[in-house]
Amino acid sequence: MSHPLRAGVHHRETCRLCDSSNTEKVVELEPIPLAEKYVSEDQVGQATDVFPIDLYQCLDCGHVQLLDVIDPEVLWKDYTYHSGQTQGIVEHFREVATTILERHQPAANSLVVDIGSNDGTLLRPFKEAGLRVLGVDPAEAIAKAATRSGIETIPKLFSPDLAQEIREQHGPASVITAFNVFAHTDDMAAMAEGIRSLLAPDGIFYFEAQYLLDIIDKTLLGTIFHEHMCHHSVKPMQKFLARHGMELVGVERNTIQSGSILGAVQLRGGPLTVQTSVQDLLGLEEERKLDRPEAVRALGAKLDAMSYDAGRLVAEWKEQGATVAAYGAARSGPTFINQLGLGKVIEFVVDDHPQKIHRYTPGHQIKVLPTSELLKRMPNFTIILAWIHAKKIIAKNREYLEKGGKFVVCCPEVRVVSLADLD
Repeated sequence: MSHPLRAGVHHRETCRLCDSSNTEKVVELEPIPLAEKYVSEDQVGQATDVFPIDLYQCLDCGHVQLLDVIDPEVLWKDYTYHSGQTQGIVEHFREVATTILERHQPAANSLVVDIGSNDGTLLRPFKEAGLRVLGVDPAEAIAKAATRSGIETIPKLFSPDLAQEIREQHGPASVITAFNVFAHTDDMAAMAEGIRSLLAPDGIFYFEAQYLLDIIDKTLLGTIFHEHMCHHSVKPMQKFLARHGMELVGVERNTIQSGSILGAVQLRGGPLTVQTSVQDLLGLEEERKLDRPEAVRALGAKLDAMSYDAGRLVAEWKEQGATVAAYGAARSGPTFINQLGLGKVIEFVVDDHPQKIHRYTPGHQIKVLPTSELLKRMPNFTIILAWIHAKKIIAKNREYLEKGGKFVVCCPEVRVVSLADLD
């Protein structure tokens, strides 16, 4: 059940994982524009729609989610993120692919399907190992580019019908992967049914998603935006998979995106034994009462404190007449800008993404300039919007600090970094 808010968006009334209508708003946030909808010069001055990103929790299964859903055609049409542009992600995907190959030893020429495959980065190691690979991704331009690069990619949303088409044309999949897209999916039941029907009887499905416990503990505000419809934890996920004829056989925590879980799933009754890692994390979640609203409301309280600290800085900058820039035209940018009240002080954003330079951010319409402008313009303060890469950005721009500039890091708390903080 859902009801429309306006064209292109609707509000769900049921939990994505268990279909219960017993949901409660646990963290209220400022609405934001769609993160990837950068504005051209001739569109500057036109009003930008903003949409809710409040967090809700299902009181029956404990799942935390956004219930305001953007039409996927609108959300993914102009998507600009490429996995292969982030070296850390390339290395991580290669490590995971190597682990899967060593652990499960799929037969030569068997099929590997990656859902939400982006530019095909995760599939390349499997192809190099002699397996057939197939990507599925709704971002049309990225899917076409991946196909041209040698990773056949279907430019569609994954669905049970598409899963059936793939099985008929290519056979069952020995390995299916879905990295981050388990957080990007509104119709989780349809995705699960598609995976179940496509997976070979002895096949394995791996998913990776940011972990709710890390989001709360590390105050990961930057991970809350419209693409991230689900904030996963193990207890609701285990029940959800069981509802769809699958079982979670292993789960590992890692530091990707500042805290994620990597889950291994088989068809119910499959050949693998459930690892103790599943029970270990279930025990931790029980201890932390992660399936209850109080745990998630604690995130809201920390976000309020973060907003207060940012407000004090903004007031100081205005009083001093300081110049302020931002670093990274990241998907998290609108979240930080709107939640922390930064839109009226940021004069420009620096980034080297070819599809963003000389365009304007959605919402506050701040111009994006090449990163070389940072040293030329020397703003007094530069807010790091690409929060995941904060350490690398600071290390890469030591000269900016040496010349008197200061960076502002937003996660897990708002803090100012000067040259003195590096020595």
